[in-house]
Amino acid sequence: MKKLMAIIMAVAMVFALAACGTAGTKMTMGTGGTSGTYYGYGGVLGQYITNNAGIGVTVVSTDGSKANIQGIAAGNYQLGTVQSDVMSYAWEGTRSFETEGKIDSFRTVAGLYAESVQLVTMDPEIKSVADLKGKSVSIGAPGSGVYFNAVDVLTAAGLTEEDINAQYQSFADSADALKDGKIDAAFIVAGAPTPAITELCTTNSAYLVPIDGEVAEALMASCPFYTTYTIPAGTYAGQEADVTTVTVKATLIVSASATEEDVYNLTAAIFNNIEAITAENAKGAELSLENATSGMTVPFHAGAAKYFAEKGIEVVTE
Repeated sequence: MKKLMAIIMAVAMVFALAACGTAGTKMTMGTGGTSGTYYGYGGVLGQYITNNAGIGVTVVSTDGSKANIQGIAAGNYQLGTVQSDVMSYAWEGTRSFETEGKIDSFRTVAGLYAESVQLVTMDPEIKSVADLKGKSVSIGAPGSGVYFNAVDVLTAAGLTEEDINAQYQSFADSADALKDGKIDAAFIVAGAPTPAITELCTTNSAYLVPIDGEVAEALMASCPFYTTYTIPAGTYAGQEADVTTVTVKATLIVSASATEEDVYNLTAAIFNNIEAITAENAKGAELSLENATSGMTVPFHAGAAKYFAEKGIEVVTE
């Protein structure tokens, strides 16, 4: 009788695991710093994947896009949130991936939301990108997505890295340095509202500098993965008017070795629960089939492609 019960329980366990992912799949998701949008939003997505796809997701704080791509390549992560421009650099082996070369061990799951290039300052003399000349400015870690976004914006404004006193800091460190008067401005690339900027604007007289007009036009002409974006008035404390800037797209990627079943299930877990995700994180409001599938330069995983095909959208897989 004991042996019979053991067999019955074992069979039941097999069916339970089969019903939720590939034999109880575990995935680690690389996100970003704890004060950025990636980490908080990644936690929400991980929760819905775990609860609805039967894939146990562990969300970890990382150094962001490049670290997440490298982590997937090394087998440390299976999922990651990345900037759409940085994943293009990895796929092509350019810019921040020029030294190590092309990395193609990941695939696209879906575009998530706009990652606006936010130029924040407490210096009333800084009203445009051109006003950064001679100022101390945080432009992100060398080789990071933020770094190249900052360099692109500076170039579009006719400035170089040598025209400013460049500092290479994280979001949280940039906010602290602004509060302490150690820097004059900082580039922060993340979905708005960004926690680090929210805190800064709530407790200090910080504000966003527009990236628009000829600067935005020159930037988009040279780097087509940028688009214009409006940060609505009231996004941050003291922000009385809309602020126009430029944006790339936050994207969810997955290891190319993940099974089609698992990636189909995790894609469904996100896009079948948009309203619930939005209730937990405002960035969920930007989830849509169109946003998920447009403007992607890296092939989609077959599992994600299967889900989108069922919704009438064909995407490139190879």
